Amino acid sequence: MITPAGQECRFYYADFHRGRSHQECRLIGKNPDSDPWEPSLCARCPVPAILRANASPYLALEGRVVRRFPFRKRVEVYAVCTRHLIEIEDPYRGCPRCAAERPGVREILGPPEG
Repeated sequence: MITPAGQECRFYYADFHRGRSHQECRLIGKNPDSDPWEPSLCARCPVPAILRANASPYLALEGRVVRRFPFRKRVEVYAVCTRHLIEIEDPYRGCPRCAAERPGVREILGPPEG
């Protein structure tokens, strides 16, 4: 679904049918330790960019709203590889073990000719 910031995110849900006004982030809603979510957080949320950059079926995300400064809220993301059960340092790149298991271009196409 399209977020208020104009990006596609599978965790965002909105229902405005027949006068309803319901918006939620299902990723942050699952975390009881998070501060409350608000639609303005979508503008700086890293989750849509992570989902575009990494299409791994083994990527599991957990998000929460944190306060860094008294008036500034932001979304923090924690990523885990469910295949290898390790924390992912850079969710944009994905699991290093999964990347090592995938074949590279040279394995697929063979050695360069010439």
